[in-house]
Amino acid sequence: MTEAIGTLKRYATARQLEYIAAIESEGDCEAAGRKMGLSGGTIRNSIRALEKRAARQGYSPDHDMTKTVPDGYFVKGTSTYYDKDGEVRGQWVKSSIDHERQEALIREAFDEMAQSLPRVTPKPTDKSYNDRLMSVIPFGDPHFGMYAWADEVGNDFDLDIAKHDLCAAVQYLVSQSPTSKRCVIINCGDFFHADNTEGKTAKHGNVLDMDTRLPKVIRVGVSAMRQCIETALERHEIVEVINAIGNHDEVLSMALSIMLANVYENEPRVIIHDAPTRRHYVRHGKVLIGVTHGDRTSDKELPGIMATEKAEDWGQTRHRYFYRGHHHHDTRMEYNGCMVEQFRTLAPGDAYAVGGGWLSGRDMKLIVHHADYGEVARTTCSIDMLRAVA
Repeated sequence: MTEAIGTLKRYATARQLEYIAAIESEGDCEAAGRKMGLSGGTIRNSIRALEKRAARQGYSPDHDMTKTVPDGYFVKGTSTYYDKDGEVRGQWVKSSIDHERQEALIREAFDEMAQSLPRVTPKPTDKSYNDRLMSVIPFGDPHFGMYAWADEVGNDFDLDIAKHDLCAAVQYLVSQSPTSKRCVIINCGDFFHADNTEGKTAKHGNVLDMDTRLPKVIRVGVSAMRQCIETALERHEIVEVINAIGNHDEVLSMALSIMLANVYENEPRVIIHDAPTRRHYVRHGKVLIGVTHGDRTSDKELPGIMATEKAEDWGQTRHRYFYRGHHHHDTRMEYNGCMVEQFRTLAPGDAYAVGGGWLSGRDMKLIVHHADYGEVARTTCSIDMLRAVA
């Protein structure tokens, strides 16, 4: 077996390592395939994919590329210069961040750290619940960590206000909810205002108005979400939580789900939907609800996406909804087979939004769905109600 194939092991998956071992043992892809009960083409195609992955990190000896870059980066280009005999004299390697791979590495790191979090002790319940009803509480872009100054934008907002408003709104909405067996808390994305210590958006580098240090923002945000879950558990048997990936918190939204999934690991009454996907779905009888942030897709595309990703559920349901955030406005549009709804936020506009004239009302809603009839009730908690009570 060649040295080049042997070096590829550092980039291989577990299955590809098996292929490489068979090639080293048998001599070529065809013989390795016969040993493993596969075609030689299957193994050859997998090795080619492995070679492309290695080349992305700078390893392709057939092209004189042997200077690799760390995991989480990819090679953007190489410049090789040779002597008069054709021997390599030197090489410049230009690299760039591999955002998808770094996102995966960060998720793995958060998952590992979350293993040591203390677990919540299960809470018994003695209520009688209506299993035909499902209560849904969508959070429209909470923006924990955002700072706003009333003299500049008309309203004050900081980390303490964000926690107070969210928890108070959930307290009120839960008190207005029937004792549905299921309650689904839907964070429509941008739970956190920023994803990094620099206080900038990851993709465009826009400077954000931050209230305080990121670790404190995370600590208070997780605490607020846990308080909302505990509040819902007082009235519902099962509480489910969906955290959509927002454009302000692409990494921390996933970290929030990972942390909550570990904290409530031993509590069967709490279900955390922690798949790292852009869209999530909830089924309740003849009701199907999709969840996304809304920055990657237009509203008119969402029904078709739902019908494709959840074809079986689409065919078995009559009442279909897609809930989203992102634009902070209160809109509902019915498309063929699906209602798409965008929710307001409790947070005010920051200096950037207000300066650009992007203004909206502020409230949060409770929506009750019947397993056969779809939405049967809704309650609104406006920011004015919260301020009046305060």
